[in-house]
Amino acid sequence: MLRGIRGATTVKANNRTSIVEQTAELLTKLVEKNKIQLEDIGAAIFSATPDITAAFPAAAAREIGWEEVPLFGAQEMDTDFGPLMCIRVLILLNTDKPQKDIHHVYLHGARVLRPDLVK
Repeated sequence: MLRGIRGATTVKANNRTSIVEQTAELLTKLVEKNKIQLEDIGAAIFSATPDITAAFPAAAAREIGWEEVPLFGAQEMDTDFGPLMCIRVLILLNTDKPQKDIHHVYLHGARVLRPDLVK
C-alpha cells in the first residue's frame, strides 16, 4: 500500500549549509519516527519557498545516503502568508501501516503549518 508522509521545516539562512542541515534534520526525524527503510520509499517530493535559492533541498537527501530514492524539487507559490524560508517534503512510502500510524513532522517555523500535528 502507498502512503504519504509529510514534513516541513524552515531554514535559518539562504545558504547551502543551512538548507542541507535543516533538510537533513527533517528527513532524519521522519525516518526515525516512521521506522522507514529507504528501499520502501517510492519517491520524495520537495518544495521550497521562493526565498530559498542557494541549494536544492534534495541535495540533503543524497548527502545522508538516499542514493537510490527518486527525488523531485519544486518551488512553492509566492504568497503573502505562510512561513518564509520553508522547505516541505512529501515522501511516498510503500507500507502496510494504516494512515493513523503515520507520523508527520513539522519543525521550527514550519510548525504553524500543522499545529494539530505538533506535540
